[in-house]
Amino acid sequence: MNKRIVENLSIRKIFLIDSIGALLSAVLLGLVFVHYQYLIGMPVHILRVLAGVAVLFMLNSFSCYYINSVNAKARLRTIAIANLLYCVTTLILMGVYFDELTLLGLTYFILEILVITFLARFEFKSTYHQFHKS
Repeated sequence: MNKRIVENLSIRKIFLIDSIGALLSAVLLGLVFVHYQYLIGMPVHILRVLAGVAVLFMLNSFSCYYINSVNAKARLRTIAIANLLYCVTTLILMGVYFDELTLLGLTYFILEILVITFLARFEFKSTYHQFHKS
């Protein structure tokens, strides 16, 4: 990962990026995909649960951005771990509902997992860099 990007992004900005990503997931899962479930294949009740989790993640990340916590590094590491757990949960759900998922659904969930994993890795590296910077 480009070290300059990590150096130039403050932890506060990473909270904002995380909250925007969670908002996008929540909108797609909870508002768009529930109406076009037949194109995705994941059951509506699962889409709603995933959207609810994304809303909670969004609220948490945005509150960390807005409040400017003294424990920002620890909070960002916690968010990174939660993001990875969300990915593991999504993978498990993909396995459980594999026969119902469409190609579009599989593609969306795989891309979401890749993006979130990249973000979590970036969050971990940012806290490590910020920790060793000070």
